[in-house]
Amino acid sequence: MPKMKTNRGAAKRFKRTASGGFKRAQSHRRHILTKKSTKRKRHLRSGEMIHEADVKMCNRMMPYV
Repeated sequence: MPKMKTNRGAAKRFKRTASGGFKRAQSHRRHILTKKSTKRKRHLRSGEMIHEADVKMCNRMMPYV
């Protein structure tokens, strides 16, 4: 059997935590930032966790991470 391939798009977006979950960055921080308030942009800096319903899918996309 050949090795499974890691989904490179997922590998760039998600990082596995020690407890087996996945961290992700928040969206809406790339462009059109002038109309967004400073408070809104500041809160978008913090990361979030992947929802538990999506962890199985991330495990399949990244078998060796």
